[in-house]
Amino acid sequence: MNATHTPAHKADLAVTHVLAQLLERLEHSAVPVGPEQYRSVVTHLVEQFRDAEPGSELGRLLDAYPAASEVYENLNYQHAGLCRSALDTSLAAELAARKAIERAMHAAGPEAAHE
Repeated sequence: MNATHTPAHKADLAVTHVLAQLLERLEHSAVPVGPEQYRSVVTHLVEQFRDAEPGSELGRLLDAYPAASEVYENLNYQHAGLCRSALDTSLAAELAARKAIERAMHAAGPEAAHE
């Protein structure tokens, strides 16, 4: 008998919570953190996010831990873009970039546009 086993989504986010908390500590550590340790925490967090059930509990976890939220957002960028970034911050960054490009174009003069 061949039974197909599909992994169930994890409803319990206890491990995800601990990893998110640890990542936040590493992000704000006054002591330098080794890249291997940082990579290990992020890799394990990514694995947990892949199995996490979307919903309000995950949303609360991501709201509480900005570093973990950034990892989650990057994992899901192809589907939702910067869905967890503050819209005001994203819009302000886009407008500042546009103004900087316009200033650079004007400073270069009209001959730069034809090169």
